[in-house]
Amino acid sequence: MPFSGTIGFGRNNDLPTEAGRQSIAGEGCRPVRLCGKTTSQKGVVKLKTPFTAGNKGPRVRGDCFVTFEPENGKDIEIQVESRVQILFGDAIEAVARKVLGYYSVERGSLLIEDSGALDFVLAARIEACIKQSITTDRDFLPDMLPANRYTSSRKRLRLSRLYLPGNTPKMMINAGIHNPNAVILDLEDAVAAVKKDEARLLVRNALRQVDFYGAERMVRINQLPLGLEDLEQVAAHGVHVVLIPKCESADEIVQVNECLECVREAQSFSEEIFLMPIIESAKGVLNAERIATAGGNIVAMAIGLEDFAADLGVQRTREGTESFYARSHLVNVCKAYGIQAIDSVFSDVGDIEALRQTVQRSKALGFEGMGCVHPRQIKVVHEGYAPNEDEISKAKAIVTAFEKATEEGIGVVSLGTKMIDAPVVGRAQQTIASATQLGKLSQDWRAHHEYGGYRAVAQIQ
Repeated sequence: MPFSGTIGFGRNNDLPTEAGRQSIAGEGCRPVRLCGKTTSQKGVVKLKTPFTAGNKGPRVRGDCFVTFEPENGKDIEIQVESRVQILFGDAIEAVARKVLGYYSVERGSLLIEDSGALDFVLAARIEACIKQSITTDRDFLPDMLPANRYTSSRKRLRLSRLYLPGNTPKMMINAGIHNPNAVILDLEDAVAAVKKDEARLLVRNALRQVDFYGAERMVRINQLPLGLEDLEQVAAHGVHVVLIPKCESADEIVQVNECLECVREAQSFSEEIFLMPIIESAKGVLNAERIATAGGNIVAMAIGLEDFAADLGVQRTREGTESFYARSHLVNVCKAYGIQAIDSVFSDVGDIEALRQTVQRSKALGFEGMGCVHPRQIKVVHEGYAPNEDEISKAKAIVTAFEKATEEGIGVVSLGTKMIDAPVVGRAQQTIASATQLGKLSQDWRAHHEYGGYRAVAQIQ
């Protein structure tokens, strides 16, 4: 199951504890530094009504649609419409009262049209309505799952990254069971402009409450400057990597890191957050080197070929002729500065064979992974970018020969008729590390090594 026992209607320990509220919100409104600006308004009522958040319709699952109308002189009235109302109607109302009470909302009417929303979704949707109706800096935070308290690392494998629309909770809930290397909670293209604010709250809660089974947690923010508002809402809640879309200059990296420092100072978190700029224009390609070196926390750079092709005024093709220069240039920049090169998504989820061929070409160019738009693509992507048996056997032979030479103090190594130099050893060690992480090679492979397909004994000179 993708959730711990703290999730589910009627189990309210997934909602903020009093200690958690005090640490996040303080006694009253919490002043937040918004990338250099400080706000502390409290309780200013906005005039537009009704206020709504969420999704509804026959195909909506795992979500709800909330309508809130402030009404002076009338005690709060909560109406729940749900197919599971007999079982969970009271629990849904209890969640609503917790959120309303947290913001001291005592008057008005709240309608919840439920389509199977879990507590963290309900809370986000109600909070979104309240924040439309009044000005407040307080955040209603679900507790962080213990299973989500893991960190990431610079050299982590990023073969696959599964895109998840940031305002569609049903896509998030079971994403981890497909075993992607990373999940991307997407606040950019996948979210309509009028839904950006509520999506931020949903993504924030998902980062805290959804068990992604160890996958690296990424968030694709909006194009700057709007993306800085995304960071202010989600950065402190377990994000491992921030994806910066349509990145065209080093200054954008600087702005993102400055904003992260502001949020870090305001919300007091210490976890390192890595960056992955996405190059999606001709200008971005030309500035790729400056972008790659603009921040010490950049771990990878990706290319987005749909927007790149549009920028060139050409059609994107499966052969990739129109993007060959851009992709090759990006790979070379990444290799030169020791970061990972990540290829664009393959959008035809029904053509698995074409995906397999695309991954093979991508790997041959030097890319180390690509985005996935459907779980069925993950296995093919992993198989394509992972080292094959021939590559693993050769890498084991090279590493073994090198280690033996090192033990004996011999500086010149050859395997068969080929000399082994430092770059060759480095690539072999990377292959071994990848194969081990992917489960294609055991940690104690040296104890069983027989050179595989490379049985010629290394000549140590």
